[in-house]
Amino acid sequence: MTAIKHALQRDIFTPNDERLLSIVNVCKAGKKKRNCFLCATVTTERPVQVNVVKVKKSDKGDFYKRQTAWALRDLAVVDAKDAVKENPEFDLHFDKVYKWVASSTVEKNTFISCIWKLNQRYLRKKIDFINVSSQLLEESVPSGENQSVTGGDEEAVDEYQELNAREEQDIEIMMEGCECAISNAEAFAEKLSKELQVLDGANIQSIMASEKQVNILMKLLDEALKEVDQIELKLSSYEEMLQSVKEQMDQISESNHLIHLSNTNNVKLLSEIEFLVNHMDLAKGHIKALQEGDLTSSRGIEACTNAADALLQCMNVALRPGHDMLHAVKQQQQRFSDLREQFARRLASHLNSVFVQQGHDQSSTLAQHSVELTLPNHHPFHRDLLRYAKLMEWLKNTDYGKYEGLTKNYMDYLSRLYEREIKDFFEVAKIKMTGTTREGKKFATLPRKESAVKQETESLHGSSGKLTGSTSSLNKLSVQSSGNRRSQSSSLLDMGNMSASDLDMADRTKFDKIFEQVLSELEPLCLAEQDFISKFFKLQQHQSISGTATNEAEEMDGGTLSRSYTSGVPQPISSEKDMIRQMMTKIFRCIEPELNNLIALGDKIDSFNSLYMLVKMSHHVWTAQNVDPASFLSTTLGNVLVTVKRNFDKCISNQMKQMDEVKISKKSKVGILPFVAEFEEFAALAESIFKNAERRGDLDKAYIKLIRAVFVSVEKVANESQKTPRDVVMMENFHHIFATLSRLKISCLEAEKKEAKQKYTDHLQSYVIYSLGQPLEKLNHFFEGVEARVAQGIREEEVSYQLAFNKQELRKVIKEYPGKEVKKGLDNLYKKVDKHLCEEENLLQVVWHSMQDEFIRQYKHFEGLIARCYPGSGITMEFTIQDILDYCSSIAQSH
Repeated sequence: MTAIKHALQRDIFTPNDERLLSIVNVCKAGKKKRNCFLCATVTTERPVQVNVVKVKKSDKGDFYKRQTAWALRDLAVVDAKDAVKENPEFDLHFDKVYKWVASSTVEKNTFISCIWKLNQRYLRKKIDFINVSSQLLEESVPSGENQSVTGGDEEAVDEYQELNAREEQDIEIMMEGCECAISNAEAFAEKLSKELQVLDGANIQSIMASEKQVNILMKLLDEALKEVDQIELKLSSYEEMLQSVKEQMDQISESNHLIHLSNTNNVKLLSEIEFLVNHMDLAKGHIKALQEGDLTSSRGIEACTNAADALLQCMNVALRPGHDMLHAVKQQQQRFSDLREQFARRLASHLNSVFVQQGHDQSSTLAQHSVELTLPNHHPFHRDLLRYAKLMEWLKNTDYGKYEGLTKNYMDYLSRLYEREIKDFFEVAKIKMTGTTREGKKFATLPRKESAVKQETESLHGSSGKLTGSTSSLNKLSVQSSGNRRSQSSSLLDMGNMSASDLDMADRTKFDKIFEQVLSELEPLCLAEQDFISKFFKLQQHQSISGTATNEAEEMDGGTLSRSYTSGVPQPISSEKDMIRQMMTKIFRCIEPELNNLIALGDKIDSFNSLYMLVKMSHHVWTAQNVDPASFLSTTLGNVLVTVKRNFDKCISNQMKQMDEVKISKKSKVGILPFVAEFEEFAALAESIFKNAERRGDLDKAYIKLIRAVFVSVEKVANESQKTPRDVVMMENFHHIFATLSRLKISCLEAEKKEAKQKYTDHLQSYVIYSLGQPLEKLNHFFEGVEARVAQGIREEEVSYQLAFNKQELRKVIKEYPGKEVKKGLDNLYKKVDKHLCEEENLLQVVWHSMQDEFIRQYKHFEGLIARCYPGSGITMEFTIQDILDYCSSIAQSH
């Protein structure tokens, strides 16, 4: 390999001013084995360029030629394939990846090491050496068998290092001093060798002259060592002396530590004692207030409240670890427990007495409310009890068992009291509604039963002229009087009905005021009691709860609240808001049934009262839900509202049922049907009641149901009518419906109003056409035959040649209807129409005017047929349009 290296240097690189530093015999991986050499070279000229050259043996002779060269600065990656195992393969990444297989691993490693050194010396470029052993990438020259190659390369690199300026100057001076330096190199080298020998001899003499000084220095060192030994002996004696001092100082330090520890413990003990004394010492005044304090006076209650708070603070003090094991602490805690139990028992007994006394005091004032429809005021009682609110909170936090017992007793006493007051209150309301009194009995006792009220109500309103109570009787009156409306008895009956209607309206207004007063009295009573319960029993009213306001008012067994009590600690099962609602339900358990009884009574008195109750109850429910949607008042009124809505729906259903069951007289004309007039009354009343009401949607739904039922029933009666033509029944009643809806302007019935108008118009036209076919009957038949011939294809001017429709036949028919005869026929028609129509709607002139227009239209139609089918015949009717107008006018005026 050395011979090849020298040959390549001589033949290829020297002519190009390059030096060969490393060589490796390689072949391409994966192909046919064709060997070549990769050479690492540098240029001799500045700046130095480093190249990797591929040299290949020529095919024609035994010489080498340069094939490819890459600049080392273009090399990006050197991949040795494996850094641990010997592997001759390696890759060089220039513009592309070149894969090589070296003839030996040693040559590959030597070549890679040379490239690394050249990069470090000349380029300092970032070349990635992958899978290369770290030993190859060191600056030092590797040892072993590769030393000769690598060392030769390194020497070659060092051999050609450039001289600096001083070295060049020294060489020039030396060469100037020797004239034969250039002409005779051997003589120059010999001269330099002699001068070197002279210098070596001088150095040896200098060393020998310094031996005496070395001996003197050694002697001084020996003396210094002796002095050091003496100093060490003195230091040992000093150390022994200090050891005893150290032991004494350790004893003093330990004593000081014990003293400091004792002082620290004393300070901590004092702190603990002060903590216990300051936090667990109850003043004598507080103890006396808890044992003997006056619970009736404001000052005594305040003193007891302060003492109870102080006791609670002492009992709830956060003891430090170990305090509970002290005998004095245990005694103090037991003393506090005894005081708490004693005061809680005394407070509960006193409050129970106050509850009982309140029941007796309120009962004695019931007689004051026997006349007026008002409920007793509980504000003074609430005001007195609220003085104990803080004590109740203390009792709730310290002894929940007694707190729960007080709550139960309060509900028991107050529920009986409120039950008496509310029942008496509702009894007065019922009496005011029915207008009856009880003679010879005190109102305070109110022994009258609901059945008696029911009997009075039925006897008083058994024949009421309302849709649900006595609509059938009204129907009979209306049907019976329809045939004799012009008689004096009918007028008297109408006057009687008007006065009865006015009386009904007064009764309804009275009922509305009484019902509103009942709700207005109950609402502040419930709100005041709920607010008192929240403040007195310390229950939160406005905490957020999930869900909506539903009927959660259930009876409580034995009055127990929805809480469990475990080890003296209250365990909440439901929210405090639910507790308030449960307490209110227990206290006011009679409100909902009493309201339902009152609603049932009002519905029996007059079914239209359900309209008033629906509006009033909806308004109060809406108001209560705005305050608190889950409160007792909101829930109770919501339940009662369901009953009111059910009665309202029942009222509507009864009206629809009565429409379906209506019967008409077969001997008298129909006129305006009773249920049509009753719908007008209902709508007018409802609009006055539901003006600006919250539940307008319920009324709109009822309107739609009723109006559809009215439409169906009108058509049913019209189809069954024998005395009055169907078109007349439909025309009059739908005209009345249209007029009613137009006057009341009910927005949800706009479509029905248009439908009623259309039905009225259609049946008016149908009735007019049907009636006008009779006065000129033969003329109608004649021209119907003419139109039939024209329809069969006969030309209009040829119709006169038909035997049955010639001019003679036409003149013959026309002569049968002179003006006098036409006027007579129209007069009979007017009488017949007058007989069919009723007076209430006043449609006679409207119908007569429509008949006049229709008659003129038929006349013009006949004249047109004569002009087209009988041209030039000179045939005309024996009366003119002006004659028709005169006939109709004179007939209308005569009647």
